[in-house]
Amino acid sequence: MKPTEFQMLTETKLNRIAWLSSRDDEKVFDNLMHLFNKESLRGCFSELDGRKAVGIDGIDKDAYGAELDRNLEDLLERMKKMAYRPGPVRQVLIPKEGKPGATRPLGIGNLEDKMVQMMTQKVLESIYEPLFYECSYGFRPGRGCHDAIKALNQHLYHNELQTVIDVDLANYFGSINHKKLETILRLKIKDERFIRYLIRMFKAGVLTQRELTVSDEGVPQGSPCSPVLANIFAHYVIDVWFLNVVKQHCDGRVELFRYCDDVVICCQFEYDANRITQALGKRLERFGLKLNELKTKLVSFSKQEMRSGKKQGTFDFLGFTFYLGKARKGFIVPKLKTCGKRFRSKLKKIGAWARSVKDRFDLKEIWRRFCSKMRGHIRYYGVSNNGKCLSQFRNHAVLIMFKWLNRRSQRKSFNWEKFKLFLEAYPPPKVRIYHTLF
Repeated sequence: MKPTEFQMLTETKLNRIAWLSSRDDEKVFDNLMHLFNKESLRGCFSELDGRKAVGIDGIDKDAYGAELDRNLEDLLERMKKMAYRPGPVRQVLIPKEGKPGATRPLGIGNLEDKMVQMMTQKVLESIYEPLFYECSYGFRPGRGCHDAIKALNQHLYHNELQTVIDVDLANYFGSINHKKLETILRLKIKDERFIRYLIRMFKAGVLTQRELTVSDEGVPQGSPCSPVLANIFAHYVIDVWFLNVVKQHCDGRVELFRYCDDVVICCQFEYDANRITQALGKRLERFGLKLNELKTKLVSFSKQEMRSGKKQGTFDFLGFTFYLGKARKGFIVPKLKTCGKRFRSKLKKIGAWARSVKDRFDLKEIWRRFCSKMRGHIRYYGVSNNGKCLSQFRNHAVLIMFKWLNRRSQRKSFNWEKFKLFLEAYPPPKVRIYHTLF
């Protein structure tokens, strides 16, 4: 049997699990470890990006793949004997976009651990994806940021609200309690070996500046299965509670929109919003999570009040600022634009990048890379109503490039007239709306 046929067989088994889970939300699974076989792990190995940073063992994809069959057989033998133990995760701190000076931890695991975690991710997704609710959009197959943005915008457009709760969870990934997560997983998974390997993964620890830290909390951001584990935890802690408890006790319509730990709750009545905020804080505390009191806020977002001349608030979601404005025909409608912090942060990054590469590459290569960055920005932020903001960003970014390209030598490389001729010959990407919200 060819490798592709083995991969199709594994995919068929995962689809079977998903089908069983979708038919019966009480279904439990007690035999999962057979999915970890030579061909399924080989498939995971082929999916890994060989350009990514290596873990603490220093083994990269080329080195491991040089004797792939032998290495996979050795790994499976250790897993059968329960002798396989995930290594500690190497932690690096990366800057938070739009928050100068702030960082978030990123975990980099060993290559072998990444393969096992990738297969674990596939198994968990097969079980839980059919159970997740429509309000959840983060790190799910076939769903993304723009789906969440569109759904939220549609709800704001078609419904009269008084208040939006802009929820900020304090250090969500780092606060997930291992014991409580294990209890949640055991509701659906009865395969003890599978659970034991998950517990070993939790207890592998984090290596920071040659110091190993083992905690009872947190799943490292950057590992293949941390997004689905974070989603499972949020599903039971937030989504299930909101649908089965909160909605039943509210007088008006309330809707939740969640992208992993980025949460917005739309409330028809302000008093419902106050009650939900208080109850949400208590609910999160039961599971070891906390609201960021400084950033969680209740935002007035009433089209009716704006019609009467009362100013309404704004809130941020997935890099966009939502606000109420006037349509061409004078109607009050929800609109959105690039979040100001993201706007300024991206321009600073372009300036820092241009400064670092101005003497490293020739002019055409620098401009090619700049245009590639611009296309990525426009593809994400190119949504309905955001064309003006995109044009401003594009113009500012081009001026920043003009500044730094002029410093490639003691004499200026360009005057403005020459630069305009260069732009005509090599135009930057055009502003375009890639995602319509209506």
